[in-house]
Amino acid sequence: MTNTELLQLKKPGRKPHGMAAVLLPFEVDGRVAWDALAACVRETHDAGLIPAINMDTGYCNYLTDAEHDEVIEKTRQALPAGGRFAAGAYVEGRDGDLLGLYRKRLTAIASKGGIPVVIQSSRAHGFTPVEKAKLYADICRGFPEVIGFELGKVFAPNGEIWDDETFVRMMEIPTLTGSKHSSLDRMVEIRRLAMRDQHRPEFRVYTGNDWGIDMIEYGSDYLLGLATFSPAKFAERDRLWAIGDPAYYALSDALQYLGNIAFRAPVPAYKHSAAKFLHLLGKIPSDLAHPKCPARPMWDVDILRDCAVRLGLL
Repeated sequence: MTNTELLQLKKPGRKPHGMAAVLLPFEVDGRVAWDALAACVRETHDAGLIPAINMDTGYCNYLTDAEHDEVIEKTRQALPAGGRFAAGAYVEGRDGDLLGLYRKRLTAIASKGGIPVVIQSSRAHGFTPVEKAKLYADICRGFPEVIGFELGKVFAPNGEIWDDETFVRMMEIPTLTGSKHSSLDRMVEIRRLAMRDQHRPEFRVYTGNDWGIDMIEYGSDYLLGLATFSPAKFAERDRLWAIGDPAYYALSDALQYLGNIAFRAPVPAYKHSAAKFLHLLGKIPSDLAHPKCPARPMWDVDILRDCAVRLGLL
């Protein structure tokens, strides 16, 4: 694809639909910081973004089902009546029938008013496109809205990026209204957008490319871990793009600078960067990540402080 063709794909004046994958914060003694979580959820909602909990940013792979449910309940309580949220349905490593496991998690989320996000299981990696689409159709049946999730292995071993046939078949599931795409490869995502426009224009492709947050310029929506660093700045960026204000570019560049630093290798350590950044801003009580999460060095906070200054947050 040529530069000219890429430029023709851009969609100025389109306001993206934004979600932020909320960080699960910790107290200095290692307990979950529930008050800080509630504050982060409310801040995300007040900025006009949908908070997404129990995602990778919320350490979904380290929590029990009971802990997932507690995060859901605390989120529901933090939001005003009718406040929307999304929540990851994580079943990797659980014993039992795969469909039954997913249906149980989706019920736990939807019963509290949340939008379920189907996080992939390695048990489906060997399925054909037809088999995968059937599994997802059975998972989604009876729920008003479900979001899929393509997750690159750089984030987690249970993830996979679908082939084109699987993606098209997923779009044929009526209640699967969108899918988060985390390949970190903008050309793959652009192909997704072209297939979306051809087969189901209302289907949302939520970019998970924290190395390329300008994918909104091409018609992606977003569900980003990076957005938890500053939901208000992401909301401001979205508004500037929608109205065609040139100030969009400087703000987008500053957010991408933060994304490049926070999501450097090892990529899963971005959650520790998020904790350091939010603690630096006084939004959470410690800079602790989950003890199983890869750690960043102590000097990481000095680079993150520069990011915060560039964004006008310090």
